[in-house]
Amino acid sequence: MSDQTQEGSIHFPFPYTPYSIQKDFMAELYRVLEAGKIGIFESPTGTGKSLSLICGALSWLRDFEQKKQQEEAHLLDTGIAPPDYLEEHPPHMSTNQEAPDAPKSTGEPDWIVQFVQKKEEKDRIDRLRDEQIKKKKREERLQQLRHNVHLKYAAKRMRQEEEEMERLLHLSKEMLAAAGSGQPEEELCKEEELLLAEYESDEDKKTVSGAHEEDEEDLEEEHVTKIYYCSRTHSQLTQFVHEVQKSPFGKETRLVSLGSRQNLCVNEEVKRLGSATLINDRCLEMQKSKHEKKNKDDEKAKKRKTETRTSCPFYNYEQMQFLRDEVLMEVKDIEQLVVLGKETQACPYYGSRFAIPSAQLVVLPYQMLLHAATRHAAGIKLEGQVVIIDEAHNLIDSITSIHSAEVNGSQLCQAHSQLSQYMERYRKFLKAKNLMYIKQILYLLEKFVTVLGGNVKQNPNTQNLCQTGTELKTINDFLFQSQIDNINLFKVQRYFEKSMVSRKLFGFTTEYGGVSILPSSKEQSKLTGFQHFLQSLQPGPGATPSSAPGEDEGGPPRLGSPLMQIESFLAALTTANQDGRVVVNRQGTLSQSSLRFLLLNPSVHFAQVVKECRAMIIAGGTMQPVADFREQLLECAGVGTERVVEFSCGHVIPPDNILPIVLCSGPSNQQLEFIYQKRELPQMMDEVGRILCNLCNVVPGGLVCFFSSYDYLHKVYAHWKQSGLLTRLAVKKKIFQEPNRANQVEQMLTEYSKCIKQCSQVKGVMTGALLLSVVGGKMSEGINFSDDLGRCVVMVGMPYPNIKSLELQEKMAYLDQTLPNNPGKSLMENLCMKAVNQSIGRAIRHRQDFASILLLDQRYSRPSILAKLPGWIRDQVEIKTAFGPAFATLRKFHREKSDPS
Repeated sequence: MSDQTQEGSIHFPFPYTPYSIQKDFMAELYRVLEAGKIGIFESPTGTGKSLSLICGALSWLRDFEQKKQQEEAHLLDTGIAPPDYLEEHPPHMSTNQEAPDAPKSTGEPDWIVQFVQKKEEKDRIDRLRDEQIKKKKREERLQQLRHNVHLKYAAKRMRQEEEEMERLLHLSKEMLAAAGSGQPEEELCKEEELLLAEYESDEDKKTVSGAHEEDEEDLEEEHVTKIYYCSRTHSQLTQFVHEVQKSPFGKETRLVSLGSRQNLCVNEEVKRLGSATLINDRCLEMQKSKHEKKNKDDEKAKKRKTETRTSCPFYNYEQMQFLRDEVLMEVKDIEQLVVLGKETQACPYYGSRFAIPSAQLVVLPYQMLLHAATRHAAGIKLEGQVVIIDEAHNLIDSITSIHSAEVNGSQLCQAHSQLSQYMERYRKFLKAKNLMYIKQILYLLEKFVTVLGGNVKQNPNTQNLCQTGTELKTINDFLFQSQIDNINLFKVQRYFEKSMVSRKLFGFTTEYGGVSILPSSKEQSKLTGFQHFLQSLQPGPGATPSSAPGEDEGGPPRLGSPLMQIESFLAALTTANQDGRVVVNRQGTLSQSSLRFLLLNPSVHFAQVVKECRAMIIAGGTMQPVADFREQLLECAGVGTERVVEFSCGHVIPPDNILPIVLCSGPSNQQLEFIYQKRELPQMMDEVGRILCNLCNVVPGGLVCFFSSYDYLHKVYAHWKQSGLLTRLAVKKKIFQEPNRANQVEQMLTEYSKCIKQCSQVKGVMTGALLLSVVGGKMSEGINFSDDLGRCVVMVGMPYPNIKSLELQEKMAYLDQTLPNNPGKSLMENLCMKAVNQSIGRAIRHRQDFASILLLDQRYSRPSILAKLPGWIRDQVEIKTAFGPAFATLRKFHREKSDPS
């Protein structure tokens, strides 16, 4: 039953009566979107943030579309635009054209100016009529699909008939080929697929590209005003789509979910490759094959191409158009999209992209929004659109990670060997420009290995380096030291993109892994040596199967060509000198050594998104401290303070349902200050154990304890085991440790919750479970310890990052040089408190929930640290200098909450 909530003159449909903080959230969100500003919104987990985002943003979109329709109707009826229409809906024009209402400085007579203006108004009305016709056709098509079940499966039946026809034709061709000399022709096709096409640079194409680009623009569907919602993980996106389905907007919103090929591919042959890189490459190969079949002018070559096995049966235009309409008709998550793709025999990956222009809400992962090349490849256009970035507490780290790259010595040597062999085999067939760029790439690879101190022609696993250690260099210094400053990396990057040399090379190595291609005996001996050499370059001592690629489908997923990783590294080197650094890491052997690009200025990439979109919402459950977002992202991206709005709401729980305590000393009066020099002292580790022993006596259900690192957790655990404290702890709580491997987390959590449930049902000596976790690990984010799973959260010390890290030092120095007020000094504190806030927010998940939070370190009592806690926790914090009063308060809190009577 939906509830119509009204804030001022704005109506917010809601599935139930919203909390007051949700009403405030939606109203402020609406104002930010209407004003075209950037909002940083904090709403604690458990306060219905997702629903507030959905209902607030879609209410704004509803009103915006209604207003636009009224203005367009007025324009069509009268031929005169409302006063603000031209501001919100400027005519399409190139960057070097003047706006229609710009004052003319040419001294033209008034009648000419009026004639031009009238013509522009007429063109605008004509364009608007065309858009209205397209919109009407789209709506009629969707209505037909909704109300006519037979239409839904007509396209599927047509596709099945086509497949049967193709199968019969293919069978007849095979029979004809068997009678003649079909085998060599197939092998020629394989060779042809591996060859690089003739490369034309952008300069070569300038004279002929204009007409084609205009044609493509005419065919492209107009993008309606929409909301792009992005989050970090596949599960978070799926959960958001389910919230949309349950909301009052679930029936009428045109939503499309975008994902990776790995998540959306329905071609079993491709999915079996396992690795995301291999799936991407195979998919692109198949699409290229499909287009070659259609566009080849030479009839003989066309016939030969149709013998290949590379076109994807799911990449069918008509079927993908049908899938697009199905997607727009009803809200679907990724899993439902895959099921639909299998039913309709259409590719969900490409079909979902066809739906983007007409969609009102596009749901996509971080990578697809924040990486420019991925964004453009997906057909995402942000001009005039709304962007919502959820779970944004790690947004800066995510942007940095997406645009950083690392290559090791093994990859460099392997890529050099593969590319050398490729060039030797096809030298006679490659055009001059291809050969020139391949030689440049080989030169780059050789120089990278030289910088690490190795030799590209020797086995990297057996090359011991004379000089070891880590160096951090500016981009220019690295290019000069590598002696590659004379090579235009922008042109090399362009060559990688256009020629797809990385994919051709992967196809070459795969083909020669065991498939005979009838080389001469001399070439065969070379290739055999090449295969053995490539196997020797593989890092690690693990035995690899000797079977040919393609035969080991049951084995582990194969990696793509190392040149793909190197391509990312080369692209990163085109970053401006001041915005990045190169980390040269030399270890014992060349294979263990690496080159890593570190992005210092994430705003360079974020600025493109901010500049293009109409408005942006950066939201999260724990956004404190907000200074990092303002300084490192928005100020560096050129966003003025007047455009940024901050909104933070409290929690829905009553204030007395949470008890946060800063504890300055333990039961034996040991001062709690877990600095690096003191934290591993036996008395400090013993004091933590004694505190937990006392807590286990009064805290029911689950108790979650966070440590600063896996290493420190293991040391404390080993000490408790030796001292006997672990046995004392195990009397009241069954002890669980966070596993090192991600695939073990779910099983451990199942056992943890099962234990707590059993203890609550069977009243005995054991009252629940104790979970020992790590800040920033698998338990500190994305996992909810609601109700009895987390009645108390303990934070041992302050998880500061490693100050000795060269990367951190460089980042701090960069911020101090770039921004006022020396923000580099506060970076460490901000990183620490972000991690703390994310961990301690795991306990409270809904209105009736309750929990205590214990911060074990006297440094938490400092005003500057307290100010960086979330407001709903900070307002309730009690600072206890002695353990006795703290323990009494905790015992009273849990006794009252566990037994309210």
